[in-house]
This record gives sequence, C-alpha cells and structure tokens, in this order.
Amino acid sequence: MKAMIFAAGRGDRMRPLTDTCPKPLLAVGGKPLIVWKIEALARAGLRDIVINHAWLGGQIEAALGDGSRFGVRIAYSAEGEALETAGGIAKALPLLSHEPARGEIFLAVSGDIFCDYDFRALLPRAQALAGADEPRMHLVMVPNPPFHARGDFALDAQGRLSMDEHPLQGERLTFGNIGLYDTRLFTGIAPGSRVAMTPVYHAAIAAGTASGERFDGRWENVGTPAQLDELNALVNADLVAPAAGHGG
Repeated sequence: MKAMIFAAGRGDRMRPLTDTCPKPLLAVGGKPLIVWKIEALARAGLRDIVINHAWLGGQIEAALGDGSRFGVRIAYSAEGEALETAGGIAKALPLLSHEPARGEIFLAVSGDIFCDYDFRALLPRAQALAGADEPRMHLVMVPNPPFHARGDFALDAQGRLSMDEHPLQGERLTFGNIGLYDTRLFTGIAPGSRVAMTPVYHAAIAAGTASGERFDGRWENVGTPAQLDELNALVNADLVAPAAGHGG
C-alpha cells in the first residue's frame, strides 16, 4: 500500500511564517511537521510515499529529497497551483497506482497535523477494503477541538458515519485528516481540475460506503503561529522529560 501526504496548502492563517516557508516544513520539536509523518509512516512499513505540493514546493523537495535518509521512497506531484484535496489526489493517481480504475487502497494524511496515531492500526482495515465491489473509504475521527466544536460527521458504535446533526447513536466528531481511500473514488476527476473533497465524503456517507474510527490520542491541527508556539512548548517539554528522568 502507498501513502500520500498532502502538502500543497498555502497556510494563510500561519502567515507571516508561511510567506517564506511551506507550512509542512515548519518545525515542531526541532523537526519539520512533515518529517514526523514520514517517520511514522516508515515505522508502519509504508515506504512508498507520494507528496503533492504547490506553494514553495521546491523547498519541500529540496528538504526531503528522495526519502532515502528516512528509509522511504518519495515521489512528488507538483501542482503549481493548489488543486484542493480531491483534485490533488486525482492528479497524483498515476503515482499512487498503475491501474487506478481497478481499485487500490491508499492511506492519506495531511502534512500539517501533529499526532501520535499509529498508522499500523489501519493496515488490517486496508486489507478489508481491498477488492470491494464498490469503492470505499475509512476515516480517522478525533474529539472536537475548541475551534471546531460542531465536528464534521457523526460516528456510531458500529463505525458507521452519518451527516446527522443530532445523532441518536454515537456522536459528532472531527475528521482527523487521516484516511484510507479507494483509487476508484477519484478516476472520474480530470487531472488538473480543482476539486474539493467535501462532496466525495458526503456522497460516500450517503451511499453507506464510508466507515470511521475514533482516535483519542494526541492530535493537533496546527493553524496559527500561536498554536505552533504552544505545540512546540509541549513537545519540547516531552522531549526534555525522559532525558531528565534518565539522568536522575
């Protein structure tokens, strides 16, 4: 299975930091956000990674290279102008699959989130989705952060997603920007088209072909310089604590 990291966004709310640096290269704990993702994917055995980019994309390629120093192989999908999520996937399909129309499962994650999700947890789910008669998706959901209190979708105990605003079963949660997708979901999008992901999610949920799971570990959507500073303080404290404990 291949993985895709989304790295094409402009990161307007993170300005002025992102005026000269693409958001996925901003450092947390002395390491670019996107490198945390690459290392986590490598630990899960996912070593073929596609990264799309647009804003200051040359910096991303220069910083990460071919991925060999992380133990992975990186291919780049250069968009020039950001195509949004579904459009970005459609353009990258030749890098994700030799025969997208046959249906292959890939893992996708945003390059600007920070989390301790173990991607190995998705491998059995990916096997279950592979070979399905109709294309399916599986989304990792997280508790609603303060800035997104209403959440995105409702998730019940059976792992079913719905658009219910007031679900009788389960609860509304926020999509954690980690998911499994079938390549067939995107073969109808012309490469180079600017297409958002929201209609794709809504169609799959309405068709009953979208499942989900809840993740309660560390998850941060780093949106502003203040949030980045806050996260850096937390992560740096975590990095110092084990060393201090060992020394004592």
